[in-house]
Amino acid sequence: MIWLTRLNGDRFVLNADHIELVEAKPDTTILLTNGDKYIVKESVENVIREVIDYKRKIYQAFEKR
Repeated sequence: MIWLTRLNGDRFVLNADHIELVEAKPDTTILLTNGDKYIVKESVENVIREVIDYKRKIYQAFEKR
């Protein structure tokens, strides 16, 4: 799960496992596998970084077992 910010400033948590596509149009648009679309303040690069950090934490937790 990653924290993101809607254009109106509201913060929300998105399940990163459901992201299909992230693009700049020019605002960052995230398309989920179910067809839902979110437009956020974070840059494409920041969204990618957040997803990588989230997945790294998940995989590290499994490696410690």
